[in-house]
Amino acid sequence: QVQLVESGGGLVQPGGSLSLSCAASGSIFNIYYMGWYRQAPGKQRELVATITWGGSTNYADSVKGRFTISRDNAKNTIYLQMNSLRPDDTAVYYCKIIAVLSTKADFGAWGQGTQVTVSS
Repeated sequence: QVQLVESGGGLVQPGGSLSLSCAASGSIFNIYYMGWYRQAPGKQRELVATITWGGSTNYADSVKGRFTISRDNAKNTIYLQMNSLRPDDTAVYYCKIIAVLSTKADFGAWGQGTQVTVSS
């Protein structure tokens, strides 16, 4: 199977920056895409940004121009650089992977989540 390990959350003041990372390990044959989603208290989980292994990116309108998603193919790792953070960015951020296992089976999984809090 595949494991996702997230890191980098924390508390930051409005206007500050944080960087998240998510590393995938296990019997991965190929990755279709990985991405970041977030869920604020009382709200549904929403897309933040995704990146295909070919490098195509997709962002939520609310984070365009402030967040940047990137990947390291060799490490099966994605990163999310978050700048100009606002209080409404406060949420638990989840990593997601859609991949093909070494058994050639399609596979999808979520990470455990990392808390990002933007507050003065």
